[in-house]
Amino acid sequence: MYTSHKLLALHKPKGYVVTRSDERGRKTVYDLLPDWAFNDGWMPIGRLDLESKGLLLFTTDGQIGNKLTKPGGCIKVYEIWVRGHVTDAHITQAKRGVESKHGLLKALVVEKLGMGGAKTKLRIVIDEGKNRHIRRLFGALKDPKFGTPLKVLELKRVSIGSFGLDIENGKWRFLSSEEERMLLNGLE
Repeated sequence: MYTSHKLLALHKPKGYVVTRSDERGRKTVYDLLPDWAFNDGWMPIGRLDLESKGLLLFTTDGQIGNKLTKPGGCIKVYEIWVRGHVTDAHITQAKRGVESKHGLLKALVVEKLGMGGAKTKLRIVIDEGKNRHIRRLFGALKDPKFGTPLKVLELKRVSIGSFGLDIENGKWRFLSSEEERMLLNGLE
């Protein structure tokens, strides 16, 4: 199996900032990668905020980065836990979209995976990623019982395009040539 020299994947844990350096001294994703990733200019494709975890891709090829982040260009799948009872009306609203100062926030697919106490587990599919997109989308929806905004308690990106997360938390690996080809062919 040949290895891609254009893409590597990291399973980002909570508590790491997606940046090359942090003026507040917080841990960055580069603390999880070999020194050469920083020194050779490997850049994250998109972002996951400090509290989010899951799949993060890196590349040294700006064209690949642009293809994977262009709105409408690439499907991204997340599993989230939301505080509150997510109703069918919430799901319909999330797919229709919610206006925000960041533009229209919406999900292509919202699927209920389960409940745990007063929490709901969802699978979310989006094809763009505005800043804190999913957190803001659900924060704009109200819990029917309490009238408070729904809150995303946990967010994990499980796939980008055809590439699914299969790495232990905090670990990284190169994509295989075949995984790279499948991922990029889906975008042309």
